[in-house]
Amino acid sequence: MLDRLLEWDKELFLFFNGLHTPWLDPVMLFFTETFVWLPLYLFLLFLVIRDYKKDCWVPLLGITVTILLCDQITSGLMKPFFARLRPSQEPSLVGLIHLVNGYKGGIYGFASSHAANTLGTATFFSLLFRPSKPWITWLYLWAFAMTYTRLYLGVHYPGDILVGGVIGIASGWVGYTLQSNVMVRVEKKRTPPLL
Repeated sequence: MLDRLLEWDKELFLFFNGLHTPWLDPVMLFFTETFVWLPLYLFLLFLVIRDYKKDCWVPLLGITVTILLCDQITSGLMKPFFARLRPSQEPSLVGLIHLVNGYKGGIYGFASSHAANTLGTATFFSLLFRPSKPWITWLYLWAFAMTYTRLYLGVHYPGDILVGGVIGIASGWVGYTLQSNVMVRVEKKRTPPLL
């Protein structure tokens, strides 16, 4: 059964990776870079500071926990444990996949840190701001676009992305739950007791 799932994963990867065109190559390579999204991260930081003022450390703690969980679970634990080669590093796929400018990523790809981090971020901020800013859920579109670049560039299988995404969503929920509990305690300490 596992062998069949891995085979389907490979077939689905080859389908998505095969949907390439020369003009999209530099776009996908550009979009997958973390520094490109620095203005977005600064905008999210601005929203947190503006809305939470002196308590901004609480949601910042929550997003820090989210990213730490995403990164440590995927890169620190899963990649070395499962040691599943990225498609770009898989000898049996040489000549079958489309790579851009020789970009291959690291050696192991299960599970996708990009998927975990972007979906974790989208989940955390959607939970944090959705009541006052429903448009914030558009972050999921950014997260899905980011994860698609990993298929296009040949550095992740769909299964890597699916599992990374689940880890990201769960981590975003954990980070949000933590910040909510801390915020309740902060507000409770600030409220004078009733006489």
